[in-house]
Amino acid sequence: MPKISPELLSILRCPVTGASLIQDGEELVAAVADESGVKPRYAIEDGIPLLLPPELLAAAAAAGLDQHDPAAGTPA
Repeated sequence: MPKISPELLSILRCPVTGASLIQDGEELVAAVADESGVKPRYAIEDGIPLLLPPELLAAAAAAGLDQHDPAAGTPA
């Protein structure tokens, strides 16, 4: 399990609530709940926190990697 450094955790904030984040295993959890009463959770992949709100994370995954590769749109 990759551990996020205390220095990085001290500056990271939840993009939904603006609250500080706490590492819980393979995820970061907001210290404060959102308006629905749920504390947002964010995955850590390869040591990198994925701090996208859930609706944007789903859209990014649906778009696929070729959307972010400039060479993918280059005609042959």
